[in-house]
Amino acid sequence: MQNFVQTGETLTLTAPYAVSAGGGAKVGNIFGVAVDDVASGADGEFVVDDAVFDLTALSTDTFSVGDYVYWDDTNKRCTSTATGNSKIGVATAPKISGAATVRVRLNGISL
Repeated sequence: MQNFVQTGETLTLTAPYAVSAGGGAKVGNIFGVAVDDVASGADGEFVVDDAVFDLTALSTDTFSVGDYVYWDDTNKRCTSTATGNSKIGVATAPKISGAATVRVRLNGISL
């Protein structure tokens, strides 16, 4: 195909804030996980789709397999609270209260 650009699992995005490698970031309506450390305002590679990550989560939240996972951009962590947050994927493993991370399969965009 002459119009093919890339597969789209990883995108070069401008970080809206400093993001450590493996950390999440919301860029417009795109959510991704930084491949390397990215300074605020710098371009970096972010995995946005077809991947599963353990991401920082609100410790008091619980998830069952298949539950929606939301991104709290104010606190830069995952949450089970939909109101005011963006849907980024689904949990692929249970998370109990007290756990610091949730295993998330990214959906490619934040809703």
